[in-house]
Amino acid sequence: MKSQLKERIDNLLDSAKLKRTGPRKTILEILLACNRPQTADEIVSAMGNTRPNKVTVYRTLESMVEGGIVHKAFVEERSQHYELADKCTEHQCHPHFVCTDCGHTRCLHDVLVPMATSAPAGFIIERQQVRLQGLCPKCNQAKS
Repeated sequence: MKSQLKERIDNLLDSAKLKRTGPRKTILEILLACNRPQTADEIVSAMGNTRPNKVTVYRTLESMVEGGIVHKAFVEERSQHYELADKCTEHQCHPHFVCTDCGHTRCLHDVLVPMATSAPAGFIIERQQVRLQGLCPKCNQAKS
């Protein structure tokens, strides 16, 4: 299992033409293990005692965004959230659901949202991101 993970991480870095550095490998391992977008602070925290400084993490994330293997999912409370770009297209990200009660975010890979096909005069749609808000099953059950 570990060798498959290592191979997947190496393939992602190779596809983005990025060197296989320790911080890059660790960040990808964290994003692969998560089922929701992560902030840079969450990634730094998950790296534990071996983490580089926060500036290195931000620069590493930006190089991965530029390489097309990670994307910026959304901004919430002035914090950018990052995730692997493998479940999205260049122009459309899968929807995300944010619980308005507990704040938990969940990726909705199986929910299809049609791409906007028209925009007002003068506007050009470059990328579509959808964030749905409401109650998650746990909070909905607690309120019932």
